[in-house]
Amino acid sequence: MVSGRTSIWPIKYCWHNNKKKDHLPDNLAADEKHTRLRKNKVYVATTVSKNCFLGAEVCEDAGEKALTHGYSIFSTEAKNVDKYYKPKSINIDGWDATKKAFSTLFTSITVIYCFLHGFIKIRDRCRKSKLFHKICGRVWHVYWAQNKITFSQRMRRLKEWGAKHLPTGGTLTKIISLHEKSLFYQRAYDHPQGYRTSNMVDRLMRWLDRSLFTKQYFHGTLKSAKQSVRAWALLRNYYPYCLRKESNENNKDSRNKLNCAASQLNGFAYSSNWLNNLIIASSMNGYRK
Repeated sequence: MVSGRTSIWPIKYCWHNNKKKDHLPDNLAADEKHTRLRKNKVYVATTVSKNCFLGAEVCEDAGEKALTHGYSIFSTEAKNVDKYYKPKSINIDGWDATKKAFSTLFTSITVIYCFLHGFIKIRDRCRKSKLFHKICGRVWHVYWAQNKITFSQRMRRLKEWGAKHLPTGGTLTKIISLHEKSLFYQRAYDHPQGYRTSNMVDRLMRWLDRSLFTKQYFHGTLKSAKQSVRAWALLRNYYPYCLRKESNENNKDSRNKLNCAASQLNGFAYSSNWLNNLIIASSMNGYRK
């Protein structure tokens, strides 16, 4: 055994194809899932890409030190496949500790702020305003800009319009805050394949949230909570999308039937049976000597 924990990293080795470096994701999304361990609040440092969980580690707090350690588990497992792995971009909600954690783990990574979070803050402030639809429309008009120059121009016009038509404070404060983070949103244009919003990580964390709610969160130790989340994420990566029969006329090798998120990201499957695929992929705790 190489490690005391099973790696949930979905990029594996294939006996006929060596390392699968070509499938390592360049663009990531990350966020912290708020949950409870007994009566204490804890956070699941979650990293995803292309519909897969790449990391899920329970942290005792959402500070820089704790999150750096939490996300370092993902970094270590990724570098077990390619020790020179350097993702190009990461989408986050703007939490400063998350930004510092990834900047420490991957010094060359580009941090992109989630535009959706900025919009939601504005939307929540102007729900009762008569200008609600106009405000929301103008914010999304900024988002759909085709390039940095247009984005920057639209952002300035949004701020100017807000200063002219909205009262001080409230919604205007959030629009100004959005404008101040403009450069972090513009970075997405340098990485067209990257994530501009947190939809990917939010969608996957919604499944995790349902699981945690069903079992009424964590009741044991921090160690057992970490093991529980990792086990769930591992199953989520390898569990088949559905049980419908798939045609395999053009490829007689059933190992190439990519019927789960991990297999699609990895580019191959050890077996057409999802459980066999999971068992083989997680052998040696998912690591390679």
